[in-house]
Amino acid sequence: MIEVTLDFMLLKRKISSKELAQKVGITPANLSILKTGKAHGVRFDTLNKICEVLDCQPGDLLKYKKEEEEEWKDLKNG
Repeated sequence: MIEVTLDFMLLKRKISSKELAQKVGITPANLSILKTGKAHGVRFDTLNKICEVLDCQPGDLLKYKKEEEEEWKDLKNG
């Protein structure tokens, strides 16, 4: 599973979601979908613009997590 850590980078760079969306050229709604991890994919040109604006690497925005970790977390919490 890929976890999106965009919220962390927004806090670190002290930029709002709305401002990032404007600078990248996407709607705040689409940025929200990406931030929450509900996106099924992201275009490389969009990822490139986000990295450019936030001065970061793609790996700063995305994290790989094994599926078993998620299943264990769900079982543990519920």
